[in-house]
Amino acid sequence: MTPLARAQRQLTAHPLAADAALAAGVLLCMLAGSFVDPHSGHSVSWRIRTPDPLSLLLMTLGAAALVFRRRAPMAVLAVTGTVSVVESVTGDPRAPVAMSAVVALFTVAATTDRPTTWRAGLLTMTVLTGAAMLAGPLPWYAQENLGILAWTGIGATAGDAVRSRRAVVQAIRDRAERAERTREEEARRRVAEERLRIARDLHDVVAHHIALVNVQAGVAAHVMDRRPDQAKEALAHVREASRSALNELRATVGLLRQSGDPEAPTEPAPGLDRLDELAGTFRSAGLHVEVARSDDGTTLPAAVDLAAYRVIQEALTNVQKHAGPAARAEVSVVRVGPSLEVTVLDDGTDDGPRGAGPQQGGGHGLLGMRERVTALRGTLTTGPRFGGGFRVHAILPVRPRTADAKDPV
Repeated sequence: MTPLARAQRQLTAHPLAADAALAAGVLLCMLAGSFVDPHSGHSVSWRIRTPDPLSLLLMTLGAAALVFRRRAPMAVLAVTGTVSVVESVTGDPRAPVAMSAVVALFTVAATTDRPTTWRAGLLTMTVLTGAAMLAGPLPWYAQENLGILAWTGIGATAGDAVRSRRAVVQAIRDRAERAERTREEEARRRVAEERLRIARDLHDVVAHHIALVNVQAGVAAHVMDRRPDQAKEALAHVREASRSALNELRATVGLLRQSGDPEAPTEPAPGLDRLDELAGTFRSAGLHVEVARSDDGTTLPAAVDLAAYRVIQEALTNVQKHAGPAARAEVSVVRVGPSLEVTVLDDGTDDGPRGAGPQQGGGHGLLGMRERVTALRGTLTTGPRFGGGFRVHAILPVRPRTADAKDPV
């Protein structure tokens, strides 16, 4: 840091000391001007003169008042204006006492509003110039009288310009702070949404695979003594389901790693291209699943593709857990205009837990499906079927929400 910048910082930290230094500088300038007499003759010449004791006293009072210019700017302006009027009336030749009034007027303009500046500036110019012209020893048209008018106007204008610039800078800082707060709030919102999305994925993965593991483990325990071959097959399915669960959990938790952590798995998120594989895992667990699709050739956004897959996965998991051992499930994926309709039906009879979940808050599966679909501006309808069974119907817009926001057409 340069010495000038260090001194400026110290003066900013101690405003009273800065005002005292300014007052001392103004006093030196007034004293230097009081020893010069520009009216030594008809020609343009200068000579040294000795100021009157009254002028020295008025200059000292005006400079001393400037020490308190920030604490009481209007009072300081009144004091400096008074001593300037006295000097304008009595001084011959005059000492530049009006310099203190110009500095005080500058302070008033820089620290107050524009209407106050106009009123104080006009009053100061009128009083000082009028006193100098009407009661002073010089003719009213003397250059010194017009100089008082000009210098007071310059002081008021310069102070108003400083105040305006300070207001502009403060407005820029306020906008920057608001923008920073907005960015922080947006970042927190995105973090919360990402945590909610990851929580949904973890629930879908765990609920699906644990349900399969539970069913296959029950089958293995039931036939272990009488049909060991079937028990081995069930245990193989348990191992496969647990391996798939670990892989998906690893991929999901990998999103939470920091930049310095080991590289996360790069396996893409599941989508409808893995629908047959998903149905196969449920068939291996003993659930009869039929899949019908009429969306060939449809390119889905990643979020829609993942949501459709998770809705089917959760719905079939609920069928596996609640619909009974002899239940049959039907899955249909249909492209209808700008939307993708996903429907999962079953003919089970044990619909109590599923029917109570969304309405009474008894579970998170249907709630998670609804939140996932709603986030894409889709709709989800769930409920018992007439004659028995349960129905899950999701309508997902093929065009994602970000595209809707950017394309007004």
